[in-house]
Amino acid sequence: MNLKSLIPENWLTVLESATESPTFQKLNQFLEEEEKEHQIFPDRHEIFSAFRYCKYHDVNVVILGQDPYHGENQAHGLAFSVLPGVKHPPSLRNILKELSEDVGTTTPDSGFLSHWAKQGVLMINAVMTVRAHQANSHKGKGWEAFTDEVIKTLSRRVDPVIFILWGSYAQKKKQLIDCERNYIIESAHPSPLSAYRGFFGSRPFSRINKILEENGKAEVNWQLPSSMLL
Repeated sequence: MNLKSLIPENWLTVLESATESPTFQKLNQFLEEEEKEHQIFPDRHEIFSAFRYCKYHDVNVVILGQDPYHGENQAHGLAFSVLPGVKHPPSLRNILKELSEDVGTTTPDSGFLSHWAKQGVLMINAVMTVRAHQANSHKGKGWEAFTDEVIKTLSRRVDPVIFILWGSYAQKKKQLIDCERNYIIESAHPSPLSAYRGFFGSRPFSRINKILEENGKAEVNWQLPSSMLL
């Protein structure tokens, strides 16, 4: 697997040093060996879907996940998202519930979040691949160093970014962010184990749009289209 060749050019130019690091080379070797013995999610051509849908200079918001979905036909490179026709996982159901309560959207039949990505919302997992049916199986293999560099690179950008940190894992990434120049919205994670401890009622979507408006940027249209329109 040549991971570097899968990264869109507009991202590769700002992540060149990260992709040339020994850690990234070891990650590439690990995934090559892993593919020989196991099924990996998402498909190799979808690993960097988040970058493909949302160009580097278009990023206004970052929603950080931890680990891709590890079930069949779920992970496709956008954190928390599933392809049209796939049942909504519990965390996504809770995200859509809070979205409806926050900004009045109707709950869509599709959990495909590319509509958000195309409006400048980068949805990445800290670990970007997983072995089928084994959560966190690619933790500690090198992805974290790469995605930490993504966060730091965006944090240094002249144009400020809104970072959405749900849960303690994501909130540990705050140390990578220049909080004086960027914006942080944090709460409990939307998983069923913690959603009632502060995710519900946190109103992240309207808060994002308020910040965008204050910065003279277009608000995100959070209403997801029906799968019939995708």
